[in-house]
Amino acid sequence: MSLQDDICRQLEEADGQGKFQEDLWERPGGGGGRTRIFQGQHIEKGGVNFSAVHGDLPEKIANALQIEGKPQFFATGVSIVLHPHNPHVPIIHMNVRYFEMSTGTWWFGGGIDLTPHYIVEEDAQFFHQKLKAVCDKHHTAYYPKFKKWADDYFFIKHRNETRGIGGIFYDRLSNNDGFTKAQRFEFMQDVGNAFCEIYIPLLQKSKDKTITDQQKEWQYLRRGRYVEFNLVWDKGTKFGLDTNGRTESILMSMPPHANWQYQYIPAEGSAEARTLELLKKGIDWV
Repeated sequence: MSLQDDICRQLEEADGQGKFQEDLWERPGGGGGRTRIFQGQHIEKGGVNFSAVHGDLPEKIANALQIEGKPQFFATGVSIVLHPHNPHVPIIHMNVRYFEMSTGTWWFGGGIDLTPHYIVEEDAQFFHQKLKAVCDKHHTAYYPKFKKWADDYFFIKHRNETRGIGGIFYDRLSNNDGFTKAQRFEFMQDVGNAFCEIYIPLLQKSKDKTITDQQKEWQYLRRGRYVEFNLVWDKGTKFGLDTNGRTESILMSMPPHANWQYQYIPAEGSAEARTLELLKKGIDWV
């Protein structure tokens, strides 16, 4: 909750106009959360959500985890998606979460990934260097492992393209590989605290750039790809819906406007075509 408070404060200051609107909600099966939605002069729509839910492990989740019986579960985390007004500013997503069951099993998961409408290599390098620094502080194996995990996870299979330039993604970090729960939690805290120092400079750099109607239309098309991934492939969306979470909070990741144009092919040599060329796995941005 303190992470949510800190990020919301910094984003309001960076936007200069918008204010978060908060909805408190309760889950019928146990727990609840604080949904905070933002609409400002530079961030067109965003959400910084906190939840802590518990109760009987839903059957769908138990089957997916191959767990017998009916254990109790507890899941908490902060989830963020920001859709900017200016197409030169990227979409960003972060999730940091913790899950445990009454059986004694527990793990952390989450990550940060960036989805530029236009890929600027300098910005991609800045983004990945920041994430690598966070990872290297805890283990030098983290960044290469979690970067590949992000490339594989944030992949729109039916389009054969990545959602953006990746980032880091990880799941089921437990007391394996010699790590303690305290060490895993410290890493999670550093990931969460890195969010604003990564995104706010990217927002400030490009929020006032001049845009054309063509660039705005391209932004809507890229947002459409974002929607496709979240509704077809994203496990977090499915987990929220399968645990009877609050639908409005789960779907806050959807952009305010998006578009789908039949067989859109950008002009050869254009910035749009260059972006499509870079939407692939395995690029070494560092």
